[in-house]
Amino acid sequence: MLTFLRSLLFSAGMLVTVVAWGALVPLVAALPFARRYAFTRSWAIVNLRWLELTCGVRYRVIGRENLPSGPVVVLSKHQSTWETLVFQELFPPLVWVMKRELLWVPFFGWGLAMGRPIAIDRGAGRRAMEQMLTQGKQRLGDGLWVVIFPEGTRMRPGQRGRYRPGGALLAVQAGVPVLPVAHNAGELWGKRQFLKHPGTITVAIGPAISTKGADPAAVLNDAESWIENTIASGMEPARTGHNYQ
Repeated sequence: MLTFLRSLLFSAGMLVTVVAWGALVPLVAALPFARRYAFTRSWAIVNLRWLELTCGVRYRVIGRENLPSGPVVVLSKHQSTWETLVFQELFPPLVWVMKRELLWVPFFGWGLAMGRPIAIDRGAGRRAMEQMLTQGKQRLGDGLWVVIFPEGTRMRPGQRGRYRPGGALLAVQAGVPVLPVAHNAGELWGKRQFLKHPGTITVAIGPAISTKGADPAAVLNDAESWIENTIASGMEPARTGHNYQ
């Protein structure tokens, strides 16, 4: 019962911040990108702190030393809404490859639109890939990181989807490394789950994978192997001993 009440309190607070930040979008939209990004990043950080305060969800990072100085394509496991918040705190300014329907969500989508996302129509096939490659190279050329969830959707812990080649192809064509990221957020904040369980999520950042003269399929295979092997090695989140059930 206490877990439910804490999760309800977090969700209520998150909704308030979505409306509050979204209402300010018209005032911020004309600012330079760096300031717009700082504005949306502040929303993510506020909600991470609120999540910790209300639900006891914390995180630790393994592999900070692997963060490169220049732009990269991040290929990450996708299990939860949580990683879309924490990446904005952990990484330099970034953009997301996402389905365009997210931009239509009132308030929330308005904030997303300010962040120069690569919003694609998943049903567009080849045209969606061409858009992702063109806009992705533009964003990387501007010094931004590009985050892609290669399985295309959130996976429950223990599940493994088909890794799609777009992110590796973008990195090869743009001449930037791929940064593999694994985590176990789904153990505490699951896919389409209302309850957020107290504990510590582990985020593991792998060594950057060079794409110089590389075959995109080989790059994707290296990233997939690192991510899945890291998760399989036992990234169990440390739940607190408190009785929040």
